[in-house]
Amino acid sequence: MPRSDEAEWWFNAVYEAVQEIPHGKVTSYGHIARLLGRQADWARPITAQCPRQVGVSLKHLPAYSTSTDHYFHNNNVPWQRVINSKGVISPRGPGGASAQAVALRREGVVVSTGHLGELSVDLGTFGWFPDSLPSEEALASGSDLEDE
Repeated sequence: MPRSDEAEWWFNAVYEAVQEIPHGKVTSYGHIARLLGRQADWARPITAQCPRQVGVSLKHLPAYSTSTDHYFHNNNVPWQRVINSKGVISPRGPGGASAQAVALRREGVVVSTGHLGELSVDLGTFGWFPDSLPSEEALASGSDLEDE
């Protein structure tokens, strides 16, 4: 089903924001939503649904394939770096959380297994929670230089 222009903007904005998470770091669905809410042209408040919309966007991230023309795909968007706000890898279909844990461990992120089998990351050590996206800061500092 085709996406509306607004939905397409959101999906692409999520993918671009996730690309800015540094290697070996993680952030939350909610933090991506907050970062995007600050840069949005449309004046919508960040609601409880926005982190879920980040999750939906990542769920629909296309798989890399040489036979498709998707600009964003699972090889250039580090989807594994987004976890829930408690530092837990959100469970999804069979093996999904384990695959995410493996991908994070490849980056040097320590993923622990809790008493109930939940996979978690220490946000104090591996969390990435900037006030704005690095690309926004670069744009702002570039415009400051132009003003001089």
